[in-house]
Amino acid sequence: MTDKEAIDRLMSIPMFQQVGGAAYNPGTERIEAFCRFLGDPQKRFKSIHVAGTNGKGSVCHMTAALLMECGLKTGLYTSPHICHVSERICIDSKAIDQSAITDFMTRAMPFIEEHNPSFFEVTTAMAFDRFAAEGVDVAVIETGLGGRLDATNVITPLLSVITNISRDHTSILGDDITSIATEKAGIIKPDTPVVVGLTEAESAVVFIDKAHECRAPLTFADKMYRVLSHRLSDDGTAIFEVESMLDGYHFTLSTDLAGAYQRLNIPTFLAVAERLRDSGLEVTPAHITAALAHAAERTGLKGRWQVLAREPLTVCDAGHNEAGIGEAVSQLAAMKEQGLFDRLFFVLGVVADKDLDRILPLLPKEARYMFTRPSVHRGLDHNTLAAKAKEAGLTGNAAHDVFEALRQAEKEAAPSDMIFIGGSCYLIGDLLTGAKD
Repeated sequence: MTDKEAIDRLMSIPMFQQVGGAAYNPGTERIEAFCRFLGDPQKRFKSIHVAGTNGKGSVCHMTAALLMECGLKTGLYTSPHICHVSERICIDSKAIDQSAITDFMTRAMPFIEEHNPSFFEVTTAMAFDRFAAEGVDVAVIETGLGGRLDATNVITPLLSVITNISRDHTSILGDDITSIATEKAGIIKPDTPVVVGLTEAESAVVFIDKAHECRAPLTFADKMYRVLSHRLSDDGTAIFEVESMLDGYHFTLSTDLAGAYQRLNIPTFLAVAERLRDSGLEVTPAHITAALAHAAERTGLKGRWQVLAREPLTVCDAGHNEAGIGEAVSQLAAMKEQGLFDRLFFVLGVVADKDLDRILPLLPKEARYMFTRPSVHRGLDHNTLAAKAKEAGLTGNAAHDVFEALRQAEKEAAPSDMIFIGGSCYLIGDLLTGAKD
């Protein structure tokens, strides 16, 4: 199989980002069979398993950066990819190369042809296979969707992590917090420590009950640490003041993950570091500080409050559900109040299964909008989005793709204004890769 044949065959498998629920295969039977076919590679490395509605990608990258700072050969499996499928599978911050994809697809084709696994199942099996072959010390594994029935849920991790719970993918995971939390809690394993990022009334009881059932030591990160303040330095680094809830000690941490919403993820990361120390890993304050300071740079994280230009200030962010977009809007409001920009231009594109009745009311009515669509099949038509947004009191123009939308914004914006691009990780992928319909 040539490199082109391998990537073409992989990308021909329907993926969730393209077709939505039609590409989702719930349950672990197929991935278990796939792993047996490959010799059970998931049993040949240690792992950390991360689930949650928002923040799991950032926490995965922070944790991977920490493991690398500790001198460990580190695997990182995340999804979806922003620019290229290879970035889903990284070893010591380097995405796997095409030869690794070709080798895997050549060996896996008999199973793929017979059992028709989903795209996510194939990339999950590829990640396990690569991490075992490369002899990683620890791999950080992000769930794809939910947890209980997710393809990644065949590992036996050192630590399970659930960042937070909010409404997303409700047609698959359920329309209430308890149902969604139950799916996420499915990654909790017997006698395996679990860190939960936020203590929320509806979901906490689910995690407590599941942890008790599994005899799994449970930590709520927001009972250990809280972020008191957030500010941006002149070079764009974010500085967070943190308080230990155990002894009242205050300290500051800086990070190149500049989004204010990282205030929710930093306590989770710090609790993860504590639990890893408890497991015998030598984690020092210096390791933690260095990991956070260069988390995005060290791990190649894209699309998390990523600054693209300074005049006008142009930022893209991959937050794509009610909670994620709400956090971005809150940061924009705080920046406006601080006088960091004059007018706001908002390039917005979403996929068709998002609950616009919940999302659109969150958006600032004073902004000037450029409504567009991600290039994936699921992308909501830009004219449909513009019409729905007008009903919600938002005004602007419709543009066929993110590039046309950005050109419109740049044409109208002054150097003292701000342009924000968001609403979908696939829209950010289009922007960063230059992808067009």
